[in-house]
Amino acid sequence: MADSLDKLRGKINAFVEERDWAQFHSPKNLAMAMIVEAAELVEHFQWNTEEESRVLTEAKRVQVGHELADTFVYLLRLAEVLDIDLIEAANSKILLNAKKYPVEKARGSNAKYTEYL
Repeated sequence: MADSLDKLRGKINAFVEERDWAQFHSPKNLAMAMIVEAAELVEHFQWNTEEESRVLTEAKRVQVGHELADTFVYLLRLAEVLDIDLIEAANSKILLNAKKYPVEKARGSNAKYTEYL
């Protein structure tokens, strides 16, 4: 996966460089663009029931995939600009969450960790 992620980062960086877009890719702009794309993703599920949100037509699956990809690309680009290793950050966060949400207290519960401390 890391190799695939590195290859994707390379493609994104080349895409940006070819278009001279790095000048526009401040952390603020990238974070805002990512949230806009995430909002476009949410639109596909707005007003759906829980069950409807789980069953997508093929056309809807493609559209949702495009919005996920847009959000993911901006996330990767933001991490690149800020020199943050997303794999390392995610692994670190999982360890923190394991402490905040111990299995014996969190299993089967959607309560925030502050509610059962």
